[in-house]
Amino acid sequence: MRKLRVYFDTSVIGGCLDDEFAEESLQLLNLVRQGELIMLLSEVVSTELGGAPIEVQALLQDLPLENVEGIELTTEIVDLAQAYLIAEILTPKSLNDAIHVAAATVSRADAIVSWNFKHIVRLDKMKQFSQVNLLNGYGILTIVSPKEVILNDNNE
Repeated sequence: MRKLRVYFDTSVIGGCLDDEFAEESLQLLNLVRQGELIMLLSEVVSTELGGAPIEVQALLQDLPLENVEGIELTTEIVDLAQAYLIAEILTPKSLNDAIHVAAATVSRADAIVSWNFKHIVRLDKMKQFSQVNLLNGYGILTIVSPKEVILNDNNE
């Protein structure tokens, strides 16, 4: 069976060191470490992590390279992110969030996982992202929080 390719936004990685989000965020990283998931990371995540505490940056260092796929910031991704802004799903202040969703969409991720309940993991936003994606020739993107990524009964 094909491994799921899941785009991680920065909130999931930072969540590993947050009391509220650590358990599920660390479980996701363990799924990547064990080869159960392919982690998709964009250049935007790398840039955002550049300003994070060293403990957060270190979380990715021991992940097997074969289980991590880098996503380059392409014109196609930027154009789709701009389409989200034009549709007023997000404001220009949330451009990086739009890029996260666009990168996941363009890279054909099975899902994007995020703790960002203000701009990404919201039913109204999910519907709007899907509408813009369909209008631009892409499919519907599954958007979930780490709590919803359960691959088997051992992942509890």
